[in-house]
Amino acid sequence: NASTSKCVRTLIGHENRVISAAFSPDGGHIVTASHDKTAKVWSVSTGECVRTLVGHTHWVNSASFSPDGSHIVTASSDGTAKIWRRTCVSCVRTLHGHTYSVHSAAFSSGGHILTVSSMTDMSAKVWNSST
Repeated sequence: NASTSKCVRTLIGHENRVISAAFSPDGGHIVTASHDKTAKVWSVSTGECVRTLVGHTHWVNSASFSPDGSHIVTASSDGTAKIWRRTCVSCVRTLHGHTYSVHSAAFSSGGHILTVSSMTDMSAKVWNSST
């Protein structure tokens, strides 16, 4: 609670460091990225994990929702970014192209363009997620 500065919920379930967290556009869920090679979707109201996204082969460094909340993008040290459907645990697309670890990925405000960056290979790539 921002007005009282009190912790109202602790999300427990990852097996290694949690690296990032982001709210869904409706504020009802949080997605977390972890060095346990997963991302998890949590209910804000209950604190329960409602989905675990499994498919990366190395640390997951960031995770965020699309503007409409229907998809999640994750970035991983396995050199890929993945786009997932929020309502299930299926990966709908894997983005290859970085030589090394991918540190962040985010949707544009329209939801059709992704930016993916890799500090290690000193580049950022822009993808059209609808093609």
